[in-house]
Amino acid sequence: MKKTMIAALILIMIQSCKKTSIVDIQPPVFSIIPSVKIDQYITNTIKSQGYFDWNKTTPEMLWSALEQSDHVLSVGFTLDGFVLNENNISQIDIQQKDWQEKKKQLLEEILESEQAKHPDLTLKNIQAWEENLLPVIDVYVRNPQTILMLRKHANVRYAEPLGYEPRDIVVDKTGNQQTNHAIGSSSGCGSNVAATGLQPFTDFLNIFPNASQSWNLSYHGIPKAWSKSTGSGIKVLIIDTGCELDQENLGSSFNQGYSVNRTVEKIVTLPQSTFLGIPIGPIETVDDGCGHGTAMAGACAAPRGLDGNTVGVAYKCNLIVCRAATDVYLDESREAKGVADAFTYAAGRADVKIISMSMGRLTSSSQISDAIQYAYGKGKLIFCAAGTSFSFTS
Repeated sequence: MKKTMIAALILIMIQSCKKTSIVDIQPPVFSIIPSVKIDQYITNTIKSQGYFDWNKTTPEMLWSALEQSDHVLSVGFTLDGFVLNENNISQIDIQQKDWQEKKKQLLEEILESEQAKHPDLTLKNIQAWEENLLPVIDVYVRNPQTILMLRKHANVRYAEPLGYEPRDIVVDKTGNQQTNHAIGSSSGCGSNVAATGLQPFTDFLNIFPNASQSWNLSYHGIPKAWSKSTGSGIKVLIIDTGCELDQENLGSSFNQGYSVNRTVEKIVTLPQSTFLGIPIGPIETVDDGCGHGTAMAGACAAPRGLDGNTVGVAYKCNLIVCRAATDVYLDESREAKGVADAFTYAAGRADVKIISMSMGRLTSSSQISDAIQYAYGKGKLIFCAAGTSFSFTS
């Protein structure tokens, strides 16, 4: 009788344990947090703390952001026991065997988790773009269990939605708020056209040989600085929205007047749009559809020439103009990737001394931060402007 009771108790305990483990391995049930609430949380955090870090949010909010964007998750990784930081990121080589093995292992773990929801997925399907320099992978994540797995993973430094940014609140003609309105579609664009009716000695000065010096250069002491340097022998890389192909002063007339014997290059790091690893958009060109990149390139390196046009701050420098985004608000995954790739490209060019970028985003992007630290570790002098504001930012 005692043996029967003991056996029954053991059976009950086994069944109880089985039920507990089954419950434990069930995938989480996340409620989608509406984007308007996510945006409000982001902007409130920025106002109170000065920045917003995705890695300090709940898994549910992270998942909600992915669900309401393009599902691309930026995952930074490291080796077992290796503390990766801003001081050593430029020294690592992710092509080495140990880094490649860790990358492969992490991708396989993500694939296994994603296949639990979408069995037909392959490694190719989950990778948005390939990365050859930074210890980061960009993957499509559509299973909330993957978020929890990565948050607990010993080799994961961060996991952030690459393409989610707050959207503006617009009041329509009837006075109603229209939320979820994209603010990035033309940010910084459309206002970069030449002004007419400018007055000499008020808006500009005529300087030799036949160029215009903008009114604001004197306020920054630029003419005095020209006695020390005009950028001769220095190559500057501008990360922005590209360069208008029909702007001759950044092309065929780049060398004129006092600005001769220098070079101008135009490159693209903005990748094609993709979905599940398959390109779905056109191959991007350097041509600036926004105008902002052209304006920034001109402010930097326009020639001190013979045609009466405005002179750049470093009118004798060599120039590389990089199209890394479509506008100045980096609210697309591919724009964040394009900017990161621009920094690592510049880092690998020994002749590039200065990197300049006048774009940004509201949320954190550790992938861009990795790229900036990588370039800085390679000895680059970096200028990044901040100042574009929207209705919901302080």
